[in-house]
Amino acid sequence: MEVEEVVSLPRLSRVAVCGGTHGNELSGVYLVRELLKVQKKEEEQGDPPMSVLMVLSNPRAMLQCRRYIDTDLNRCFTHAILNGPLSDMAPLEMIRSRELNAMLGPKGSPEAMDFVCDLHNTTANMGLCLIAYSDSDWICLHIFKHLQRLMPDIPVRYIHFDVSHKESYSLDSVGKHGFAIEIGPQPHGVVRSNVYTAMKLGVQHMLDWIRFFNSGATIEGGFVEVYTMVKHIDYPRDKETHHITAAIHPQLQDRDFCPLHPGDPLFQTFSGETLRYKGSEPLYPFFINECAYYEKGIALSLARKKCVKIPAIRVQTEEEQLANPQAYDSEDED
Repeated sequence: MEVEEVVSLPRLSRVAVCGGTHGNELSGVYLVRELLKVQKKEEEQGDPPMSVLMVLSNPRAMLQCRRYIDTDLNRCFTHAILNGPLSDMAPLEMIRSRELNAMLGPKGSPEAMDFVCDLHNTTANMGLCLIAYSDSDWICLHIFKHLQRLMPDIPVRYIHFDVSHKESYSLDSVGKHGFAIEIGPQPHGVVRSNVYTAMKLGVQHMLDWIRFFNSGATIEGGFVEVYTMVKHIDYPRDKETHHITAAIHPQLQDRDFCPLHPGDPLFQTFSGETLRYKGSEPLYPFFINECAYYEKGIALSLARKKCVKIPAIRVQTEEEQLANPQAYDSEDED
């Protein structure tokens, strides 16, 4: 019988859980506040074996229950923005991204957090999604597999944005490993108990998995499904006013991750006409009719689905760490 190869990976000693990157996505805001309370009580029992830093990312936006004050903070973590010149008139979120990069990074450096999880809500009917920039980060994919197994009552999916390290733009990209947890549907500015509870369970299972991995246990591999984003589709618009002229078709609304075939209804114009999907292949829609994406010109995103084999993994021994020190150089990760 063939013995499965076991991949050894560095310990995840420094972990950050962030909420409030978008100030009106309230599950993460309230969960981080609650976890801070729990953490404070646990400090009396001594330091835990794993350091978990809880971060409220955009306090100003949270106070006003707005997505952002000047510009979208979750688009401010590219290499260019973090390392370029900063004027006196820079948007608040660009300044805050530098502060968070200093706290959790610097991005692409050996000093960066081992793992960063950023908490988000969507108005789309997406269940619980992990959104990451790699389809071969075994840490992220193993956590995904773990959540799928332990959370059978909610759809759990993995979305891959095929973007280089320099161009990766969200807060979770500051860590050596990381992803966003995106969960919905939930209106912005509202907290729903079922959505909050699902996020809380997801974070608890994630942290439990990290502790188990750090213990030295060998974690068996397997297969997972990954959705790789292909393109965005905008709403139909008036050529002169640029106002949208159609809404998501009723037959597509709330059907995130259901295959969209060529010829399927896509939009319904405000005059009642059905506009159909003209793509050449079936793809999987997600972020369907996301409220926050109207300003970005995105009605929905489309992905391809594939099966990815993940190997068995375990934490590196001290000898392996000394023999294979990890280098993180953002200049080389294109």
